[in-house]
Amino acid sequence: MVEHWQKTNHTSAAKALAGKVRAFVDEKIIPNESKLALRDQGSMGLQMELTQSARLAGLCNLFYPLSHSGKIASLEDYLIVAEQEGRTEFSQDIFGSHTALDAHMLLQFGNETIRRHFLEPMVNGTAIPCYGMTEPGHSGSIPSLISTTASLSKGKWRIDGRKWFISNADRATFMTVLARTGSADMPIHHALSMIVVPTDIAGFKIERQLTLMGHLYGQGEVSLTDIQVPEEYLLGICGNGIELMNKRLSLGRVLRAMNWIGLAQRCLDLMGARIHSARGKFSRLADKQLVRQHMVNAYHAIASARELIRVAARSVDAQAPDDIAINIAKLAASRALCTTSDSAIQLYGAEGLSDLTPLFGISRIARSSRILDGNDESLISSVGRRLINFYQRETVYSFD
Repeated sequence: MVEHWQKTNHTSAAKALAGKVRAFVDEKIIPNESKLALRDQGSMGLQMELTQSARLAGLCNLFYPLSHSGKIASLEDYLIVAEQEGRTEFSQDIFGSHTALDAHMLLQFGNETIRRHFLEPMVNGTAIPCYGMTEPGHSGSIPSLISTTASLSKGKWRIDGRKWFISNADRATFMTVLARTGSADMPIHHALSMIVVPTDIAGFKIERQLTLMGHLYGQGEVSLTDIQVPEEYLLGICGNGIELMNKRLSLGRVLRAMNWIGLAQRCLDLMGARIHSARGKFSRLADKQLVRQHMVNAYHAIASARELIRVAARSVDAQAPDDIAINIAKLAASRALCTTSDSAIQLYGAEGLSDLTPLFGISRIARSSRILDGNDESLISSVGRRLINFYQRETVYSFD
């Protein structure tokens, strides 16, 4: 009975926070989307103002560890908040939700030095993380191709390599770098490590900004040349880079998937608004069978993905991440966003392709969702292989 009461209490608190986040998004972020989309000096100033406002309202870092300013303990409870944060592409930066993954990683695997130098400044809003895994010319989904190297000498890690498509590269204060610390003939599961690198250190250089579908999203290419950082900046233990990478992916895919569902919900709401607008009534959109089909397809995709994400979140909360559930949830969320954004653009016509609505920007995110955090083909191949291998041992798959 006590356990049930605690769960209900947590959910109630999460619902209250979700309502506050939704109000903030609707009243303060969405009206400023066109300004924030410019990503210039003025938009950065506006983003900082909104961040400060959100911080004063107690809406920042909600899924940080409870010991470090977080307000929601379980991933499943946080999903309803993440969905509301995700209704605009700009809120993750404003609420600091995109840094929650790093906060959990630094707390769980970082030593006292890492927590003091990097985690605590993140909580205070004076540090911004980024993650360096993918490298030019290499598929990010194949860790064995990592060529960035790190060697320990006289109490310091010497790092050389290149990373690209780094989110927040343009403003991050530190990067968690996945590097090869083992020899070329060492098994990959023991050859990689993660090391925290300040971005203001000698040898760290942003080579160029990278666009996604012609738009700047803060992605960049970074070179690391003879960088030297203290031995204590190693995250976890030497050689457990694959384990840490999988931990990041498990939590990160679930978090990003629920943000995508928030954007999908936004598209569904925009479709409803279009149908009942003066123009929609004149065109009798509500009476058209194909328009009804668009609505049903969008609803079906969103509702299905939401439940799949919850199943995945429960496995993470239970400290037993289910890779099949997590990967399927990511695929479902991506497809839901692609379906709803495409349907919404169809209903809005040429306006949906212009800057008069947020739909074209959302459609860019939708298309990139099929690649970010693991491309569809890799995830499908992985899940398919696991399911086939399962039936070598069992005859019935239990969804429980």
